[in-house]
Amino acid sequence: MEDLILQRVEDEYDKPYVSFQAQTGECELVGESFPEKTAEFYERLMTWIDQYTREVRGPVEFDFKLTYFNTSSSKRILQLMMKLREYAQQGGNVTARWLYHPDDIDLEEDIEDLKIISKLDLEMIPDESMEYKGLEPEE
Repeated sequence: MEDLILQRVEDEYDKPYVSFQAQTGECELVGESFPEKTAEFYERLMTWIDQYTREVRGPVEFDFKLTYFNTSSSKRILQLMMKLREYAQQGGNVTARWLYHPDDIDLEEDIEDLKIISKLDLEMIPDESMEYKGLEPEE
């Protein structure tokens, strides 16, 4: 099985960086997600996860580092999270984390919603090094 690496392209700032490693099961989604063809973009990720969990059956360590996603992306992210939960329920070893800037309350609430709906054991990690474009706190 091959790795899935989707680099960010300068003109395609609407798609996240993707790194899914077949040898280690380390998976990472980084950046922002609001592609025009959301289903098409995420279909490759779903197919890779399906193949990995069916053929390799190794541990999965999934880090979400998305700082923004639109509604259509959230539906696909939820599907990914549910696939990870199903794999864990079948005995697969799954570690899932979502890193976010602690000042990004809106994102934190969106992550919490996805966590509740998906029922994935997801660790939410506030991380000062994550990008945050929100309003600066008042002094």
